[in-house]
Amino acid sequence: MIGLPQPGIFALGTSAHEFLEFDLRPDVALEAVVDVLGRLRMPSVSAGGVNLVLAFGSDLWRVLVPAEVPPDLAPFRPIGLVGGHHAPATQHDLWLWISGSTSDVVFEHARAAAGAIDEVAAIATDRPAYVHRDSRDLTGFIDGTANPSTLEAPAAALVPEGRPGAAGSHVLVMRWVHDLGAFDAQAIADQERVFGRTKWDSVELGPDAKPPTAHIARVEIEDDAGAELPIYRRSVPYGTVEEAGLYFVAFSADRARLDRMLGRMFGLDADGLHDHLLDFSRPVSGAIYFAPALHLLAEDADRRGDRPPA
Repeated sequence: MIGLPQPGIFALGTSAHEFLEFDLRPDVALEAVVDVLGRLRMPSVSAGGVNLVLAFGSDLWRVLVPAEVPPDLAPFRPIGLVGGHHAPATQHDLWLWISGSTSDVVFEHARAAAGAIDEVAAIATDRPAYVHRDSRDLTGFIDGTANPSTLEAPAAALVPEGRPGAAGSHVLVMRWVHDLGAFDAQAIADQERVFGRTKWDSVELGPDAKPPTAHIARVEIEDDAGAELPIYRRSVPYGTVEEAGLYFVAFSADRARLDRMLGRMFGLDADGLHDHLLDFSRPVSGAIYFAPALHLLAEDADRRGDRPPA
C-alpha cells in the first residue's frame, strides 16, 4: 500500500494554530489509548474547516506499531556546549497540532480533542499561536523563506516508500523565547547580519556580507556529497507583550538532518561556530515526534476493534 501523509502537514493558508502535548496517564492499557485516539476522527474534533496532525513520541509509537518505526526515531536529547547556548529536552508522549482560519474555531476543536482523550492522557503543554502579518516572525523577518516548494515538500518531509514508517514524518518541536528588546535595539543592518537576509524583502545577503554565524548559514545543511538536505518548516509566532517567541515545527524525512541542523546552530560542527540568533532567542523546550501515515493510524485502530464513524 502506498501511504498517504497526514494532510495537515502541508495545509497552507491557516492563520490560527494550537499545539498541545500530552503525557499518558499511569497504567493505561494500550488498547484504551488506541480506542480513545480513534475519537479524534469524530466530527466535533476533526470537521468544521480545521486541520489536525497527530504525532507520537518514539517510545509510544514503538509499542503501538513496532513494524513501522523508522530506525533513527528517538526522543529529543539536550544539546549545547559548556559555556554556550543550550536546548533542554522536554519530551512528551503525544503531540497534536490543530490549525484553522480563526482562533475561536481552533480553540473549540482543540478543547474537543483534549476532552476526547482526557481519560488516557493529560495535557502537558498548550500553546496557541498565530500568523503574524505576511508570515513574519516577531523579529520582523519573514519565516520559512527557504522552505521547499509545494511540489518538493513531501520529499523533504516524508519517510520514503519502502522504509519503515513510509509517508510518515519526523517532527521537531521547539519553543523559543525572543528577547525582542535586545534585538530591536540593533540597527537594521546588524539585524540583517543575524539572519543573513534583508528584513523587508527577504533577499539573501551576498557571500561577502553574510557572516558564517548568520541564521540561514547555520540552518542550511548538506549531505557528504554537497547536496542540500531540506527540512519542511511550519513554525508560527506565539505569545503576549510580556513573553513572545516562535513555536518552531520542522518535518523531516529522517532524523539525521534535524540533528545536523541543531548541531550547526549550537556550535557542535567542526568550525565551532554557533547561530548568532541564539544570542537573541533561547529554546525552552525540545521534543521529537513521529507523525505516521494515515493508513497506519486507521489500521492500528481497526486491529483493536475501532472503526471510523459513519
